[in-house]
Amino acid sequence: MLTPTIRDNEELEKGKQIDELFKAIEESRFFIIVFSKNYASSSWCLKEVTKIMECQDEKEQIAYPLFYDVEPSDIRYQTGPVGRVIFKHKTNEQIKKWENALESASNLVGWNLKNISNGSLSPSPLFSPVSTTAKNHNFPQLSLKNTAAYIDLLISNILYTHEAEAIKIIVEIFSLKLHSHHLINDENLIGMEHRMQDLEWSLMIGLNDKARMIGIKGMGGIGKTTLARAIFNKVSSHFEGEDVREVSEKKGLQSLQEKVLLDVLNDEHMRVGSVYDGKKIMKMRLPYIKILLVLDDVDNAKQLEALAGDWFKDGSRIIITTRDEKVLLAHGVKVNWIHDVGLLSDKEAVSLFVRCAFNGYNIPDQWCIDLSVKLVCYAAGLPLTIKVLGSLLRGEDVIVCRDVLKRLETIPNWETLEVLEISYDGLEDDHKEIFLHVACFMTGLDKDTAIEMLDSCGFSAAYGLKILEQKSLITILNDELGMHDKIEELGKNIVRRSHPHEPNKHSRLWIPEEIEELFSGDSGTEAPTCIGMELDAEELPPEIIRKGLGNLNKLRYLNVIGGFGVCLPSDWTFDQTKQYVPNSLQFLGWNGYPGLSLPQTFRANNLVGLELPRSRIVQLWERGERKVLKKLRFLDLSDSMLRTLDLGMTPNLESLDLSGCDDLTELHVPAGCQQRLVHLDLVGCSRFTSFLFIKRLESLELFSFPKLSVHVECLEELPRDSRNNLPMLQFKFNYFKEEEEPSSTGSGFKCVYLDLKPCTKLESVSGSICGLQHLRRLRFYGCIPEVPNDLDVLKCLEKLTLSSTHIKCLPDSVCMLKRLKSLRLRDCMHLEELPENLGCLESLEKLSLLSTSIRRLPDSICMLNRLKILRLQSCLLLEEVPKDLGRLACLEKLNLISASIKYLPDSICMLKQLESSAT
Repeated sequence: MLTPTIRDNEELEKGKQIDELFKAIEESRFFIIVFSKNYASSSWCLKEVTKIMECQDEKEQIAYPLFYDVEPSDIRYQTGPVGRVIFKHKTNEQIKKWENALESASNLVGWNLKNISNGSLSPSPLFSPVSTTAKNHNFPQLSLKNTAAYIDLLISNILYTHEAEAIKIIVEIFSLKLHSHHLINDENLIGMEHRMQDLEWSLMIGLNDKARMIGIKGMGGIGKTTLARAIFNKVSSHFEGEDVREVSEKKGLQSLQEKVLLDVLNDEHMRVGSVYDGKKIMKMRLPYIKILLVLDDVDNAKQLEALAGDWFKDGSRIIITTRDEKVLLAHGVKVNWIHDVGLLSDKEAVSLFVRCAFNGYNIPDQWCIDLSVKLVCYAAGLPLTIKVLGSLLRGEDVIVCRDVLKRLETIPNWETLEVLEISYDGLEDDHKEIFLHVACFMTGLDKDTAIEMLDSCGFSAAYGLKILEQKSLITILNDELGMHDKIEELGKNIVRRSHPHEPNKHSRLWIPEEIEELFSGDSGTEAPTCIGMELDAEELPPEIIRKGLGNLNKLRYLNVIGGFGVCLPSDWTFDQTKQYVPNSLQFLGWNGYPGLSLPQTFRANNLVGLELPRSRIVQLWERGERKVLKKLRFLDLSDSMLRTLDLGMTPNLESLDLSGCDDLTELHVPAGCQQRLVHLDLVGCSRFTSFLFIKRLESLELFSFPKLSVHVECLEELPRDSRNNLPMLQFKFNYFKEEEEPSSTGSGFKCVYLDLKPCTKLESVSGSICGLQHLRRLRFYGCIPEVPNDLDVLKCLEKLTLSSTHIKCLPDSVCMLKRLKSLRLRDCMHLEELPENLGCLESLEKLSLLSTSIRRLPDSICMLNRLKILRLQSCLLLEEVPKDLGRLACLEKLNLISASIKYLPDSICMLKQLESSAT
């Protein structure tokens, strides 16, 4: 805690005991001792200075002397006027201690101020003078001991009318310095050290480049504000003006502009009449002041337009905290200057919990380690929750803590949820529904699967998930949906809290006991619209499920896990009841569905998504029945017992997954159907060996695949009729017999993606591959010694990748690929040179040469005006880069790790867009 400055002439009355003064001295962090000619005449003052010097020696407290109209040597040797006044204490037994204290204090670095006349002071600087004012002075980040030198710079050219004024300004600056030091080392800044280092790297304090805007994003309670304020306190002294402003204040943008201008300009008379006027003033005033501005809790682009326009002086830094990454991107904040505040590690979380719950001491003996770990695990690395729990449990015994933990299992801590719910409240209604759906059912799911499920329920899922990710409500890592435990808890709490004891009134159900209660009763029309359940035949018998499903007339979403993985009766099928699967269903998912077909009574006229993987289903409908599923867009029957499928019953299908269907032999495709199919997966269908059904349809005028992606294994024959009219066909060749190139590649396919990576035995590629004139992405992998010479005919090619090939050079025709955006050569150890005309690739944005034998780069690469990324790592024979590299005006990233580059050309200083480089 910052202890107030104690002055004996103002705050300590003469009648108070000396021990009270000593206590104040012991609790202080630093001392300013004002020596005058009559200082030694007071035994009170002599006792003070003796105590201060003891504290400095024993407790490492810091003292600074200020010599007011007295020479330091007079204090040191008790000569002159000081010697005359101290003489009267000669009989005091403590005189020796006092003399030693005076000598020690006078040897410290301090200030010497002389009285010129009428009480005015003339500073006698110890260091070079600098004109400034106390109000606007900022100190570099130095230790408290070095601050004395900078105070001298402050007072060197200023005349004070009284010694108290000099003391006042010095105390003020030391207080600011101490306050900054205190905040930087705040006891709750656990786990922030490396986050601050990352921020400092982006800030690049001291570099007078164009004003930078740095983003800090993350979920509520994760420490964005704490991090921003900590870095502000650490680096603010390097700026001429600074301000921390919470943007979410309710007074409006006009008021926020006024407060920012007032704080930055130190103008108490600043008034802003409107947002327009505020922008105008900022444009006029701020370009002349290097400022540090923290805009905290920004939630919309208008706030940044009003407060952080293009009007800052070079060298200025603007730090923006937000839960919504979209706000930062919309305002032009560079992606690599956006910092995502991560969760605390387990070790950091325990440290913070101990600090909050026990004031920094170790866990008391009576505390069970397991209980402490459970409390920290409940917080799941979220600092807000850890602090709340620590404060809540401070001083409590083990019994109370166990009760709190047990309560948290069913009743979340409201302080945490209240902060997190701010992000939820800012969502539009349909995005709120998507959020609740993910929280209740979809954490851990593959993103594409989740999109299909949500689309089936009528949502614009891809856009909705993007919004949730930008607002830090979900994460998408390796295409898998993730959600923090506390945010998931928030979503489930929102669903339950309106009717906490009436689950039949909840919009969504996922708790087994509540689902069993619902199925066993008569729910009527108030029943939930969405259910996600894990089937256990022992706890939830078939007859209960049949009865329950028959009553749920408003059910739109049903996702069941269970079937082959649990002990279900072999005869348990759904063809024995009148209605057990509601016709209101838009999505039906049943992993391990036990039926041989869909129920006869199920009309499925609202069904959009049907997922029955690992099921016993043999055909969609029993006894040859043909029910057309007009709304069905997504069908997954992977790893099932399916034998045949009539796609005429699914005319609007967009995605069909039949992978792993060992018994599948035939797909029936009537004329005129499947015009919307974009994904077909037949991997693992070992008995399905012919793709002739597409060939049969190629002559039909109505038949068209807008964009088809086919994943298939073990094909004996591909369609090769040049009359086909497939506008876009994507083939990923997994395995071909003898690992040979498919002979049909030049037969007229409108293929847009060709990946030969798994074909490890591929030794040659015929020129017919260049017949794929619609190809956009091409990847070679393997032992091929050369690529076709006529690649220039691939007019649409945008991405070319060669990995682990034996090629020695690239054909000159590569330079004619006008649309090529990415050229990547990896582990091509025989590649020694690049075409001289590589600079003709006018659209190239990314050039990667990884682990090649390239010895030089053609000078023409300096003509690649759109190049943003240049990677040359592990090119061991490459010793130099072209001297005109600085002409790559758009270059943002340069990687030279493990290359043999000896020096970089001076022109590299011209790369204004370069954000990162590695050498």
